Parts: sequence; C-alpha cells; structure tokens
Amino acid sequence: MATIETVYLGGLRTEATHVQSGTKIITDAPVDNQGKGEAFSPTDLLSASLASCMLTIMGIKARAHNIDIDNTTCSVTKIMGADPRRVAEIIISFKFPNQYTEQEQAMLERAALTCPVYYSVHEDLKKTVDFGWPVKENAEL
Repeated sequence: MATIETVYLGGLRTEATHVQSGTKIITDAPVDNQGKGEAFSPTDLLSASLASCMLTIMGIKARAHNIDIDNTTCSVTKIMGADPRRVAEIIISFKFPNQYTEQEQAMLERAALTCPVYYSVHEDLKKTVDFGWPVKENAEL
C-alpha cells in the first residue's frame, strides 16, 4: 500500500508527495489543454508509469535469471484522443545495451507485458511496444 498526498497549487499545477519517501512530483496542464506545459502532465505520468513499470518488472525477472539489463532505456510517446479527451495510445520503444538469447528476449517481453500498470489501464488504451530486438533474417529457400 502506498499513500500519496496531492495538493492543487493553482494555475493548473499540482504537487504530489509520496508519503513514505517524501519525494515530490509537480504536474502542470499541457499547453494544448490551457496549461503552461512546464512539468509532466498527469497523462504524461500515466505514460511514464507504464514504461517505468515495464522496466521494473523486467528488472526483477532479469535479476532472478542473472541477465544484465542495466542502462536499458525506452522512449515513450503519448497520443491523445478526443470525445472524451483521453490517452488513446502509448507507444514504447526499448533500447537494450546488450544482446540476449531468444529465450531471454521472450522472458523479458513476457515480464514487461504482465506489469501491473499494463493490466491496470483500460483495455481500450492501445499499447504499442517495440522491444527493438534485431530483426531475424529468413534463410534462403
């Protein structure tokens, strides 16, 4: 269980505090929704949360199998929809610093696609994930 206390600061800005650690996050409404866009928007955090969760669950699986995924990065793109205004798609592209066997790749993919945030967002939210594995060339027939 985690407790987060959030206060509205005015000017379409909030400050959320993670009670256990004291860590704070500021959000700001995006420019396309009357804000200044000077910080993460709440929907940016949703998108970043999915990516962070996927990386964390892959990290747990990697640690259990002695697979090095340190310094793995991902790029997250959020696409908004209308009527109602919502996140319509999150596109995540991973970049791994090492080469992995097909078995390791499959294990890491399964871990990422079973993270709690992936299962928590609505099934209508399109999640496009590119793990960036090298393309396998077909043998000549």
